Amino acid sequence: MSPLPRRVLHALERFHTARPWDHNAHFHPWILRQLPGRVGSALDVGCGTGDLARLLARRAQRVHGVDADPEITARARELTPAAAPVTYTAADALTGLGERSYDVITCVAAVHHLPFGRALRTFRDHLAPGGTLVIVGVARERTPVDHLLGVASIPLNIVMALLKTRGRPVPRPVSMTARTRPADLTFTEMVREARAVLPGVRLRRRLLWRYTLVWRRR
Repeated sequence: MSPLPRRVLHALERFHTARPWDHNAHFHPWILRQLPGRVGSALDVGCGTGDLARLLARRAQRVHGVDADPEITARARELTPAAAPVTYTAADALTGLGERSYDVITCVAAVHHLPFGRALRTFRDHLAPGGTLVIVGVARERTPVDHLLGVASIPLNIVMALLKTRGRPVPRPVSMTARTRPADLTFTEMVREARAVLPGVRLRRRLLWRYTLVWRRR
């Protein structure tokens, strides 16, 4: 349960409903910093409207985005220039990746929609030797540290909303129209499962209700 009073939570919800901004896109520059300067191929799992896939195309010779939602995948195609080396498929991330391997695999705010351990094994098996897996995800809050980071994120969230919307009510970004669901696993549970599947993996709690995972295959 949140340590904040209910009336405060409702006020914050009203504020952010009027001034929405894409928390996931906030991590895109950080994701790019984890990657080599140039790679042959990249896969974005849970690609949504393709914002990250189009950014990956600046580093990769070819990029493929996969999302289970056909409507959002169609929107990604509409938003992507025809000349960009990016393709999209509406498919299940666990069964629809085919046999191809990739130098980079990214997954932002989508892995909690999947069985976590099975998803990590699937990503591992599709990552080429020397490749990099980067995940930005959400976890279920349970520990005092989780709640402390959540409370600490509130003022930052307000400042970011004011900066990005210039303090005015705005429509929801198209990237925020994809269907979502809450996380089932806590950060501690994810760490335990990830270390069993990805030796040497690095996970870290972040502000803005996110965690990050980075693994490089040898």
